[in-house]
Amino acid sequence: MPAEGMVWLPKSEILTFEEIEHVARTFVDAYAVDGIRLTGGEPTVRAHLPVLVEKLARLRVPSASDSPLAGRPIDLALTTNGATLVNCVDELREAGLNRINISLDTLRRDRFLEMTRRDELDRVLAGIDAARRAGFSAVKINAVVERGKNDDEIVDLAEFGRELGVEVRFIEFMPLDAEGHWVNDKVVSQDEIVDRIAEVHPLESVAARGAAPADRWRYLDGRGTVGVIPSVTKPFCGDCDRVRLTADGQFRTCLFATTEFDLRGILRSGRDGDELDRALRDEIERAVGTKWAGHQINQVTFVRPRRSMSQIGG
Repeated sequence: MPAEGMVWLPKSEILTFEEIEHVARTFVDAYAVDGIRLTGGEPTVRAHLPVLVEKLARLRVPSASDSPLAGRPIDLALTTNGATLVNCVDELREAGLNRINISLDTLRRDRFLEMTRRDELDRVLAGIDAARRAGFSAVKINAVVERGKNDDEIVDLAEFGRELGVEVRFIEFMPLDAEGHWVNDKVVSQDEIVDRIAEVHPLESVAARGAAPADRWRYLDGRGTVGVIPSVTKPFCGDCDRVRLTADGQFRTCLFATTEFDLRGILRSGRDGDELDRALRDEIERAVGTKWAGHQINQVTFVRPRRSMSQIGG
């Protein structure tokens, strides 16, 4: 988050739960999308979030789809900073949330305060414990690694996950920080992350990820797995099948996209029924047709997105 100068959107600019559900249903019914993730900003600060989860959890993948979930409910996941998770985690699970990822970049209180500008480490740790007890099919921890900031905690974070029985997913530092201070020298590569962990806890590679963003390794002693999302040094753009809908209804085909497509305008255009659904599908297909072959980080053609990660969603 930026240190100051936050601009809060008027509520009227934010999609309603019904509008989000409408777009989600279009993706599931028309394109057999079988997985939806709620992210942020921070999704748990949205009032009555379990109501939205319940709406989305009712969506079913078309029976004719070649998805493993054909005829079944979508895989519904959430990414959160965990600071307020204890207040709603049981409600989210009861509403139909399947999986949850919790961001945790450091285990040190002073460093947590420096990195997040909030003294909330205890609440995040409590949220992780609450999520483990809630009965999700998977609980994972996301840790962005920045050289000179928290890269000395790579093994500590991996061991934290081993002790809890949850997978830690390390994420290479990407040029989406709110203050715009990213430089390539701050990136700790996937190879370096894996090597540091393997020096202490030997690893073996797990099968290829397919369209998933993380490469994964198994601890040879049988105590779980660890993952790395190598967005910078080993981009997976060629396999990416993800798209994003922002809180204010803009459709993005990539985290690093410089163009957005206004689905909110279509939803509020006065059209309804088949006419509205056709307009949504036409715009979605037009947008996906522009999806890049690669994000071009570290190339002279790279253009930093106007929005930071806190506005796009993790």
